Amino acid sequence: MSVRVKLTLSYAGFLMIAGVLLLAAVWMFLLRYVPDRAMLINPDDKPTGGVFPIRSALLNVFAPRATAVLAFLLVFGLVGGWILAGRMLAPLTRVTDATRLATHGSLSHRIRLPGRRDEFRELADAFDTMLARLEAHVAEQRRFAANASHELRTPLAISQALLDVARSDPNRDTGEIIDRLHAVNTRAIDLTEALLLLSRADQRSFTREPVDLSLLAEEATETLLPLAEKRGVTIETSGDITPMIGSQALLLQLTMNLVQNAIVHNLPEQGTVWVNTGVRPKTVVLTVENTGEKVIPQLVSTLTEPFQRGAERIHADHAGVGLGLAIVKTITQAHDGTLTLAPRSAGGIRITVELPATSPRADS
Repeated sequence: MSVRVKLTLSYAGFLMIAGVLLLAAVWMFLLRYVPDRAMLINPDDKPTGGVFPIRSALLNVFAPRATAVLAFLLVFGLVGGWILAGRMLAPLTRVTDATRLATHGSLSHRIRLPGRRDEFRELADAFDTMLARLEAHVAEQRRFAANASHELRTPLAISQALLDVARSDPNRDTGEIIDRLHAVNTRAIDLTEALLLLSRADQRSFTREPVDLSLLAEEATETLLPLAEKRGVTIETSGDITPMIGSQALLLQLTMNLVQNAIVHNLPEQGTVWVNTGVRPKTVVLTVENTGEKVIPQLVSTLTEPFQRGAERIHADHAGVGLGLAIVKTITQAHDGTLTLAPRSAGGIRITVELPATSPRADS
């Protein structure tokens, strides 16, 4: 049976039970105290009885009418229950229709249930929120797939062009072509590894272990110090010990991406990068900020999308493949943290990563 039929039968059943109880109460508290024979006799001595009605006469009159009332309550309960059940289940019908549309790929439909905030309204609002997130996620995945295909097609097309040149001109010096093929192939490998790392972090397929985020920050700055010196950028590190639980490899990649991004997207000379770690009551914080050109807030909000490289593409060493901050965002979310980007008033960007800290019991 459908839910509407079950509710209808439930309404009618409860109404019948209430009617039976009411009739039983009439019998218990009224009819049982009526004598079964007359106490006083009329002077005319008529055989029809006395001045008080007797119990048998009342039952003969009451029983058929009580049966009619119960029959009316049954019909009224069924009809009224069917109507009430339909009105009560109408919001679920809208949710069901929206679900069917979603299963056929229409994620833009919303229920937008009107009325007061009750259980059905909360269910509809939660379903609308889920649809909005699914629509945004699907759109993001489509953009990512399109961008990844474009980025991977570029080095393959360049390699094909270089091979065609070498084939068409056998006497051409192959040393230069080999060097260019090596560079293009290296870039394709870096892009593939970045995509695999992004997928690994997104699936949370990693082992969690005790990690000190401050040590990872120091390791990242030491590793990237030659790049900073080559670009004339100064790195300043400070902060406290920041214990947490997570993947050391992924968190090191996160820190490396942040520091490298701060070095590459900086002033041509005499730039500065500040790396700071801190501890809050329930979280640990890694902050990386740099000098540079002023960035509008609208651009900052898009930098964590895949294959975004700021205002313009940078064709230089360590320029990356456009997945640096996207990987940072995915690793942060995989560790149940938050990522915040904000432009600095003097120029540059301040990036803050806040992750759950290790509890005192875990530290001991």
